[in-house]
Amino acid sequence: MNDSKSYRALAGALVALSGMAWASAPARAADAGDAAKPAASQPSIWERSTLTGDWGGVRSDLSDHGVDLSLNYIGETFGVLSGGLDRKQSYEGRVELSVDADLQKLMNWEGGKAHFTIYNIHNGGKDTAQNVGSIADPSNIDAHPTTRLFTAWLEQSLFNDRFSLRVGQLAADDEFLTSDTAAGLVNGTFGWAGLMAANMTNGGPAYPLATPGARLKFKASDQLTALVGVFNGDPAGNDCDGDPQTCNRHGTKFPLDGGTLLIGELQYGINQSKNASGLPGTYKLGTWYSDHRFADQRYGLDAAGGVVSLADPTLDRAKNHHGDWGLYGVADQMIWRGHDSSVNAFVRGGFSPANRNLLSYYVDGGLGWKGLIKGRPDDTLTLGVAYAKISSDAIDADRDALALSGPPYAVRSSETVFELNYTAHITPWWTIQPDVQYILHPNGGQNPDDPTRGLNHAFIAGLRTTIAF
Repeated sequence: MNDSKSYRALAGALVALSGMAWASAPARAADAGDAAKPAASQPSIWERSTLTGDWGGVRSDLSDHGVDLSLNYIGETFGVLSGGLDRKQSYEGRVELSVDADLQKLMNWEGGKAHFTIYNIHNGGKDTAQNVGSIADPSNIDAHPTTRLFTAWLEQSLFNDRFSLRVGQLAADDEFLTSDTAAGLVNGTFGWAGLMAANMTNGGPAYPLATPGARLKFKASDQLTALVGVFNGDPAGNDCDGDPQTCNRHGTKFPLDGGTLLIGELQYGINQSKNASGLPGTYKLGTWYSDHRFADQRYGLDAAGGVVSLADPTLDRAKNHHGDWGLYGVADQMIWRGHDSSVNAFVRGGFSPANRNLLSYYVDGGLGWKGLIKGRPDDTLTLGVAYAKISSDAIDADRDALALSGPPYAVRSSETVFELNYTAHITPWWTIQPDVQYILHPNGGQNPDDPTRGLNHAFIAGLRTTIAF
């Protein structure tokens, strides 16, 4: 890219500035409090919700008419300190523009909403995932450098918001398999879990590839909600034989030829009202089914149509299964609440058939401690652990290769991610996140570029900054 150097300089400057702001911002905010406060309509730069403020009243006026604009920048730098594929540093950045419209205010469309998000994604060459070689991407903003349309949809609510139907280009990870506590972590597996990202066709309808679909939400009661989503089964399109992100480079392909993916989820919330005496929690149970074709993890076919191991030299083509499915559950529960602090715990897990999926089961969990440091009630310390089990059929394929070809050959087992992350709110519009990750057996312990070699545990450290303009 011709402007990669400028992106790199911008990202480096923002990250460096974030580090300096950690020490300086609280002092500046305190100084501002000692001075005469500005008028309520003009909050100081340390108090406003966005860096650029209200644009002389334009933002408030747009919001009064039903249009809310958000412009954010995320920049991060990570270094692989040991293990993995390459002990190198990387940077990544993402500019995101979102527009949300209340169509009732804007054009008297009762119960109508509209939304779209556009990303500009940039990096400096090899990203952290390429340096580590793991299944779980250490960064949840990692994607192919481009400017792309992500989501764009219309939503209609009915019967006092009891039902809502959303139609357009959708991302399943916006609403399915989510955990508010896990969202404090940076590794992508704590968002769209590896069980989905590694098993669904081209990663499924999730960042950075949304796809045409429809979602129906039914709020049966204040506690119980049901979600059903229908998506195009392949977000890259049915004719993609390479990198799915380059096949649908700008998010404007709108594929409809990738089969059908169905996702259903029940959500049960407890103590959700502000006046509830108990601690709030959310519990979810979900399932998915795709009618796409999925290659067998151990066997293929020879030229005569006979079944042979993937390691057999007579292998001619893949042995496919029609359809795939999975089950999952989520628990996100506050376990302690103080005056200005609280602790939440989360657990998510699920499984899929071993013969057609790289991962047969998966579980993650962790804790989020908000207000750990006195005087910083909005900061959050989050710890997460994720375990992904390589399917028994994929492991048997490795063993077949070892038996047929002899050593050396690395037999995969599982991958485990540990992450510790601190989100520091410098101002309402600015956060920084120091982050460390340790990944046991990246890619199951097998080098993705050379399966005859193993892959050492990876230790990663980095810093992310997020600015709301």
